[in-house]
Amino acid sequence: MISEAETPVNSEQIANSVGTNPSYIRKLTTRLSKAGLIEGRKGVSGFRLIKPADKITLLDIYKAVMETDYLHLFDIHQNPNDECIVGRNIEPVLSNLFTDMEKQAEVGLAGMTLTDCIKAMKKTC
Repeated sequence: MISEAETPVNSEQIANSVGTNPSYIRKLTTRLSKAGLIEGRKGVSGFRLIKPADKITLLDIYKAVMETDYLHLFDIHQNPNDECIVGRNIEPVLSNLFTDMEKQAEVGLAGMTLTDCIKAMKKTC
């Protein structure tokens, strides 16, 4: 929405668009702003992109919103039963599997830009 707007878009407009609370949107826009993806300007209600949409990857957005430097999708139970063959072996098996899947997801997100998403949304309209 911000990338397509001719004028800055405020948190209430974004919240109405995605069906959530404006305070939650403000929390996310603060994170996106810290990451250098959007800006809010004093005296002007709303936000605008700082970088062109084709230079912002979905991985950039994920990292900003999640406040992390890496993608993390899966957690493994921390207290398995070591007396059980499954409990004893599940962590190394799943850990490698999950790490590989997360790396693949990172590559996918890094290869898709905000512009790609906008184009896809316009196709469905």
